[in-house]
Amino acid sequence: MKNKTILSFLLLSTLFIACKEDKLAPVAANAVKPTVVTEALPHDTDDPAIWIHPTDSSKSIIIGTDKDTDGALYAFDLKGKIIAKSEVLKRPNNVDIAYGLIVDGKKVDVAVTTERESNKIRIFSLPDLKAIDNGGIAVFEGEELRDPMGIALYTRKTDGKIFAIVGRKSGPSGSYLWQYELSGNGKLATAKVVRKFGAYSGKKEIEAIAVDNELGTVLYCDEQFGIRKYKADPALNDNKELTVFGKTGFKGDNEGIAIYKKTDSTGYILVSNQQANTFMVYPREGANGNPNSYPLLAEIPTSTIECDGADVTSINLGGSFKNGLFVAMSNGMTFHYYAWDLIQKRIDEKK
Repeated sequence: MKNKTILSFLLLSTLFIACKEDKLAPVAANAVKPTVVTEALPHDTDDPAIWIHPTDSSKSIIIGTDKDTDGALYAFDLKGKIIAKSEVLKRPNNVDIAYGLIVDGKKVDVAVTTERESNKIRIFSLPDLKAIDNGGIAVFEGEELRDPMGIALYTRKTDGKIFAIVGRKSGPSGSYLWQYELSGNGKLATAKVVRKFGAYSGKKEIEAIAVDNELGTVLYCDEQFGIRKYKADPALNDNKELTVFGKTGFKGDNEGIAIYKKTDSTGYILVSNQQANTFMVYPREGANGNPNSYPLLAEIPTSTIECDGADVTSINLGGSFKNGLFVAMSNGMTFHYYAWDLIQKRIDEKK
């Protein structure tokens, strides 16, 4: 009963804060209710990422950004409790996770976040959230437009090399995104730019980025325009856009992207319809034999308010999350966890 009371209080607080902004839609009466709402952060949640524990998936954690000049990365357990915090960061924006970066001859799982006010990316070991980047790595050097925002990590299947694809507040079409190869130098993680790519409509900004390691593709939201798709491997030397989808149906911004993997090649792409407080769902594998055709499968109302970022896993995390967990940020300084079954049920209802 105590946990239900706390959950209700957090939801009401979130709704109250959101309703003060007239441009936002209210949470729908039929919205999917969260399985867990995290403890609130001090400032402003923005983006989550899920780290899977290597030997006991029930001990997996959620890493989330607290976007402020006095911000940080925070780690939450599966009950939504804060269990760790990074050093202070200057407005961390988005975060992503990769496994097995070779640093000092050892494999290290890492969380990489953009630090907007320093124009850097920051690299932290997991699960302890200790900085291993000597204070950060400058990005978009030599550019007038820097201000890093979005980030996604790509692990290449052929050799296990890890790359960070970084977006910014604004930039030129054709080279809006820069891709960095991550590596180790002694006890520190380093990065070097290996690619510049990505069309941009100029309508708003590019923040939400997601990589599909198995399919070797990168998706990113060109806000108020659509979701663009490219190949992820810089060695292919292929910067041609594969497709643009999701150009209709969004109330305002198309935002956070999460990829649910049923198999190595099938599943769902979920994109936040930010001002509508819903998620748009598309087939990960495409449709009718065309991997670049993405019809809308469902629009799912959720409890989140103006969601910027999301992540999802199909791994069995135990308890309510046997078929996976979907996590999304919400106004009110919290992240909402959903048992995947709740999302799958809404998708199935649309079939």
